[in-house]
Amino acid sequence: MLSTIQPPRYLSRFPLRRRTKCRSLHILSSAEPLTKTSLTDQSQILSIRELLLSRQLSAVELTHSYLDRLKQTEPHIKCFLHVSDSGKVLKQAQEIDDKIKRNEEVGPLAGVPVAIKDNICTADMPSTGGSHILEGYRPPFDATSVKRLKDLGAIVVGKTNLDEFGMGSTTEASAFKVTANPWDLSRVPGGSSGGSAASVSARQCAVSLGSDTGGSVRQPASFCGVVGLKPTYGRVSRFGLMAYASSLDVIGCFGSTVADTGILLHAISGHDSLDATSSKREVPDFTTQFTSASSLKSRPLEGLRVGLIRETVDAGVDSGVKSTIQGAAAHLEQLGCILKEVSLPSFSLGLPAYYILASSESSSNLSRYDGVRYGNQASSDELNALYEESRAKGFGSEVKMRILMGTYALSAGYYDAYYKRAQQVRTIIRKSFKAALVENDILISPAAPSAAYKIGEKKNDPLAMYAGDIMTVNVNLAGLPALVLPCGFVEGGAVGLPVGLQMIGAAFDEEKLLKVGHIFEQTLQGYNFIPPLISNGAFA
Repeated sequence: MLSTIQPPRYLSRFPLRRRTKCRSLHILSSAEPLTKTSLTDQSQILSIRELLLSRQLSAVELTHSYLDRLKQTEPHIKCFLHVSDSGKVLKQAQEIDDKIKRNEEVGPLAGVPVAIKDNICTADMPSTGGSHILEGYRPPFDATSVKRLKDLGAIVVGKTNLDEFGMGSTTEASAFKVTANPWDLSRVPGGSSGGSAASVSARQCAVSLGSDTGGSVRQPASFCGVVGLKPTYGRVSRFGLMAYASSLDVIGCFGSTVADTGILLHAISGHDSLDATSSKREVPDFTTQFTSASSLKSRPLEGLRVGLIRETVDAGVDSGVKSTIQGAAAHLEQLGCILKEVSLPSFSLGLPAYYILASSESSSNLSRYDGVRYGNQASSDELNALYEESRAKGFGSEVKMRILMGTYALSAGYYDAYYKRAQQVRTIIRKSFKAALVENDILISPAAPSAAYKIGEKKNDPLAMYAGDIMTVNVNLAGLPALVLPCGFVEGGAVGLPVGLQMIGAAFDEEKLLKVGHIFEQTLQGYNFIPPLISNGAFA
């Protein structure tokens, strides 16, 4: 149990989260003058930029701060599968400082420490997908999202833990380690992007990337008390993301604030010729949606139509979670929203349809890992035995189970009964969400039916663990964007466990979600979503 961890010496000069007195977010070029009205304190990213360009803090000092905190907390939380070489990242930081000294242009993410989920390829460090079959693999290229972050000056501090190939909800299915929740070390951080969510929660980095196939960004965001954003399918290039279920996979964003998450999304969005499914739609400037609390009207969301999905607050949802979500809905009403319950009768069909489709696609995608084309090779004198041994030793039990389920669903005689029917259900779900979002501007629900549970509590009960995805999988089936942000606490741990509110929008309408989420975040009073590890240096 972690008892006393004090923030590193540089971090006393760098605030964890501050309120703004400015009107809107603006990413400044290094040539622009620094004024109180041109920067805000609503985000770690913009705070970093202000401190660097005003020379109140150097990039080297800032990087030292995060690396020191990571070194202190990592043995207890276990967020990372690989931590970047300190000499290399400090050299990158020094190059940023040198540019600033010479009054040269630096990117809008210059010096921002970023963590990357380990199923997203990075050219200069291992990318294992959380699997033994890719242990030691170093890709010869960066994923498009990673390249875009680096081009804007971000510093990658490491690769985060995940359930193997993204198949899981706790990080317990990782081949290497189990990540702990910063709010309570005995509890899971969620998954599969548990390492990315926990690293932001513990302030080991400013922001991070994850992937979301059925809720793998949103559920851990809820469990860890951070902001998680699943973009519309096609908004962000999937090139360099290890395929699990290609029609569902998206790269998503984590931040400690809505502003950080929006800035990160803007950085990685846009068409990519290397991904045929990426959209050619113009990427709006999401930061224009952010307004300071001081300039808000008394009812800043007047007339916004919000639908609370009835099926998400019925039986099976923890009473504390239900109460917290109802409180969040009441807060939206106070902000001027027109709230009503919306019924989606097909909602409960999403979970079985999702697991048939995702397992079927994973069966196809993971067939490439045979020890010959891809993946570590076991020693054998016979080809079929080589395939069998390579996969038996390389894949974990959860991945094997999903491959078997998917292969069965796609087999002759069962295709129509399972896969085809699941695709038909997917069409029904997509149409029901589209209709609901014609009558409502956004839909809301819990991000998960419970707060974070104990490590090992559901490991041997896969059906119970799968049921936890009921709130999130429908959004992936419909290809819609969704934002999760902390809205309160339930009992548990030392100071309570965070609960996330999920906001669902129409396709490619991330702007509206970010605007509503940002106003909700700024006006929610009486909560501190920094875990005890950081806020007072101790876990009780």
